[in-house]
Amino acid sequence: MEKKKVFIDGSSGTTGLRINERFQGRDDIEIMQISEDKRKDPAEIKKFINESDITFLCLPDDAAREAVTFVENPDTVILDTSTAHRTEAGWAYGFPELSDAHKEAIVNGKRIAVPGCYASGVIALAYPLIKSGMMPADYPLAVFAVSGYSGGGKKLISTYEEAGRDKCFDSARMYGLTQMHKHLKEMKIISGLKTEPLFSPLTTNYHSGMVVQIPLYSSLLKGTPGPDEIRSMLAEHYKGQKFMKVFTAEEEEELGGVMFSDKCAGWDGMELHVNGNDDRIMLSTRFDNLGKGASGAAVECMNLVLGCDPTKGLDL
Repeated sequence: MEKKKVFIDGSSGTTGLRINERFQGRDDIEIMQISEDKRKDPAEIKKFINESDITFLCLPDDAAREAVTFVENPDTVILDTSTAHRTEAGWAYGFPELSDAHKEAIVNGKRIAVPGCYASGVIALAYPLIKSGMMPADYPLAVFAVSGYSGGGKKLISTYEEAGRDKCFDSARMYGLTQMHKHLKEMKIISGLKTEPLFSPLTTNYHSGMVVQIPLYSSLLKGTPGPDEIRSMLAEHYKGQKFMKVFTAEEEEELGGVMFSDKCAGWDGMELHVNGNDDRIMLSTRFDNLGKGASGAAVECMNLVLGCDPTKGLDL
């Protein structure tokens, strides 16, 4: 079998490094290695992109947009992990479990945008709620989320891990207070919401893993469903999906009403939890911000493009 040539533009960043880790032991791909002194040379990058079968863009938004302009080979598939193209026309959104249409767009696409970590947690819940008709598109959605500091990239990682750091980083770091977080646009558009959610994210003093929570009033949902009805809807929506685990009521009871946000670190799937009562319901997703929230999702999309088992090289 001929190996597919894979280039990672931005291989030294957090997402790029984690993608590389997931390629260990694979015999179906050849990783194209750009010289260290040429990794920011536009001409060399252009050459590598057009010689590749698949290129991962692990770059800031502007650099990702520029890299796409380098593509001349009509057969090269671009997998962009930045925010740049997630809601752009002509780009598949890289969350195949959402629907058959999303999966087909990835399988047949040449331009695939890998979802954001927070956005993945929100959309995994909001998309089926709206699709099923259970939640109206104009629901005033609020989102609370906590992530390991690795979600902030190399700069934030170094801040947390440097010797003698400011003691304030021992506590929760709340941000996005201006309600201008870069993931808000895809949360709205991909979910099918009419307005952007009210979003309250925070990072705290551990490396990876995250929980995203959506509180709901049952009285504002169609048919005033309780936790059991919402859980059944989610279980049906994600039936047979290897990357998505909807916890049963019995499994929730075993957790004892407690959830630790780093529990899924190192795992490439996503948990979906439904708790609360008949009046107020708390929906949660728990996953690794570097797994299903970034590098793991990118590799899953590549596997679909290659036509192999989507779980290949991933930890499930």
